[in-house]
Amino acid sequence: MPPRPFRVEVPEATLADLRERLGRARWPDQAPGAEWAFGTSLAYMKELVAYWKDRYDWRAHEARLNTFRQFTAPVAGIDVHFIHEEGRGPNPLPLLLSHGWPGSVWEFHKILPMLTDPARFGGDPADAFTVIAPSLPGYGFSFAPGQARFGVAEIADVFASLMTDTLGYRRFVAQGGDWGGFITSKLGAAYPERLAAIHVNLLSLRRDIKPPAQPSPEEKQYLDDLGRWQREETGYQWIQGTRPQTLAFGLSDSPVGLAAWIVEKFRTWSDCGGDVERRFTKDELLTNVMIYWVTGSINASFWPYYARFHSPWPIADGQRIEVPTGYAAFPKEIVRPPRSWAERMYNIRRWTVMPAGGHFAAMEEPEALAAELRAFFREYR
Repeated sequence: MPPRPFRVEVPEATLADLRERLGRARWPDQAPGAEWAFGTSLAYMKELVAYWKDRYDWRAHEARLNTFRQFTAPVAGIDVHFIHEEGRGPNPLPLLLSHGWPGSVWEFHKILPMLTDPARFGGDPADAFTVIAPSLPGYGFSFAPGQARFGVAEIADVFASLMTDTLGYRRFVAQGGDWGGFITSKLGAAYPERLAAIHVNLLSLRRDIKPPAQPSPEEKQYLDDLGRWQREETGYQWIQGTRPQTLAFGLSDSPVGLAAWIVEKFRTWSDCGGDVERRFTKDELLTNVMIYWVTGSINASFWPYYARFHSPWPIADGQRIEVPTGYAAFPKEIVRPPRSWAERMYNIRRWTVMPAGGHFAAMEEPEALAAELRAFFREYR
């Protein structure tokens, strides 16, 4: 079946129900000590929820989403939602953009025009991309209640089928961060004949590696950072990867709970210096949360974590991704392995140390990431 045009159209009753829930939020207390030290700040959430209830305009952001050409297509037994924006240039290169958790296609609202129409931003039309940006299966508009669940390997298969069988792209490039980085890496490993090149801003190296007896300073720094990450920042992974269904009750019933769970990650993983609104406006944060809320997809969005805990690592031990690979090292990314280790797994052709930015690169530093992608993919057109 050919793709069907799609528009985001949330029923008014859904928005009325949300306002009612926001108006009767039941708040926890704030633990003594520094705000944010133990998780999401009570004071910030009260401020955010007041804005959400009284000033945030979903319809304006819904309209912004609907300025992009959107479709759904049946793949692997579900309807996959995707943005499909044609490039404006002499020979646009098909680019598959993959988001992660707790993100959505909203992450790409700034960077998409920069990629499809570089001339509008002072670039060369020859660098234009035709961008295909799907909602990951189980996320946002690629979700329906009770549908099959998808881990990284299965999502890579879905996206390969979408790109080639549905859209007819026999050769394309791909980029991603977070789970999107894993999916992009898996595509490079599983479908090298279709991928001209891949680019990631999160490398998919295993985290349970045996450290060398005499680590170099760079290796020691990475191992220290990784140890801190695993001790202090992976609690969400263990819950989402072992008891996703239990957690989903609270986050599906309480919009405040859902926002607190997601916003804390945007603060912790971004280059915001502890002030989340240095990087994201309230409107940007809430629109991303809204995509989870209005679709009821938070439970299914946990599934890549469950698959990660109960299936082999997506890239088999000893397997090397030979597809040409570019990497953008953003300074506040959650983990940043040394290049020497990355090159054991990837055919690294470009390694760019970025001056600023964190985990949500397409939202935090869209101009820098767009310039990086134009530069890297230029020779693979």
